[in-house]
Amino acid sequence: MPATPPPSPVPLAGRSLSLALLAMAIGGFTIGTTEFASMGLLPQIAVGLAVTVPEAGHLISAYALGVVVGAPMIVVAAARLERKRLLVLLACAIALGNALSAVAPGFASMTAARFLAGLPHGAYFGVAALIAATLAGPARRGRAVSLVMLGLTIATMVGVPLATILGQLVGWRSTYGFVVLTALVTVVAVWRWVPALPRPGVAASARSELRAFRHGQVWFALGIGAVGFGGMFAVYSYIGEIVPEVFGLSMAGVPVALAVFGIGMTVGNLVAGRLSDWNVMGTVVLGLIGMAALLAVFALTAEMLTDEVPVVGMVGLFLIASISQFLGPSLQTRLLDASPDAPSLAAALHHSALNIGNATGAWIGGAVIAAGFGYLAPAWAGAVLAVAGLVVTGAAILAEQRARERALI
Repeated sequence: MPATPPPSPVPLAGRSLSLALLAMAIGGFTIGTTEFASMGLLPQIAVGLAVTVPEAGHLISAYALGVVVGAPMIVVAAARLERKRLLVLLACAIALGNALSAVAPGFASMTAARFLAGLPHGAYFGVAALIAATLAGPARRGRAVSLVMLGLTIATMVGVPLATILGQLVGWRSTYGFVVLTALVTVVAVWRWVPALPRPGVAASARSELRAFRHGQVWFALGIGAVGFGGMFAVYSYIGEIVPEVFGLSMAGVPVALAVFGIGMTVGNLVAGRLSDWNVMGTVVLGLIGMAALLAVFALTAEMLTDEVPVVGMVGLFLIASISQFLGPSLQTRLLDASPDAPSLAAALHHSALNIGNATGAWIGGAVIAAGFGYLAPAWAGAVLAVAGLVVTGAAILAEQRARERALI
């Protein structure tokens, strides 16, 4: 690998900033595609690996576990590495993990490959968020972070449907081959368009990054993400059942619903970036209140308005997806603020928390369905999770106010 060029002055503006953010967003698109496309191809993967669909579902859990473990492990281990170089290496790791997924001969090797593919996920977004915030400057950092995250939301809107269709037509292994290609594009784009930042100082070390855990507001922010974001995933995880059982549509309506949800996530992410530059915690509160209210309304209207269910339901999914994304850029920015002496680890842990929310929401949603409460019960469960996240947010705001008062004494 050639030597990294001297650090460019920051913040950037205009075309240079746009290209840098685009390069990192391509990586977000890659990660979003590999994370969510597996869900749509579980039946084909199960047949190919000679396991049941529930067993194939463990591959999703293996990926999520890789995200949770990899985020802190990689960032701590690479504390002294220049951020751009680290981002390139993480993109290479994403390509490798998905290449192994594409050629895994059996279920055990596939499980290991999905775990390895998940390891760089959180670290990539954490480092990319730190670079984006640094390049954009304080006044535009929320929008910059949201543009990096835009790649993930566009993946749910475009990448996942395309990869799913490719997997159905050519074979499920081709989906991971597609991800390898986009990961390699990320490597080239980041190396070409993202400027090198000043190398972490001599004080940077694994021990210094671990200081992030000393900050109470870091734990609060992680708790908000792990609990509150579960509200969205309680519904998102069961769209495949909600569309035919509640909306009364055929299975052909499932990709449409997923696309609608992806469009909502993209719109919400863009709005959240601007709101975060105005008020970070205000955006979090607005997102959680809106999510709780919309999930409850969705649960009521989707069952009552039987004739208009498809239209009302699709609108409901769009709104839920939009408001849920208020938590993404705002919590990512909050973590950068909460741990100024160890921002890389704090930012990376954000995605560990979101994957915990993913697992929690999916598990609770499945539990209420299994208990016989129906396919709209996950929406009620999601509303409860959003309210719980709001309680954690209130505790975080109160703790911060008390800390400020003590500092003035």
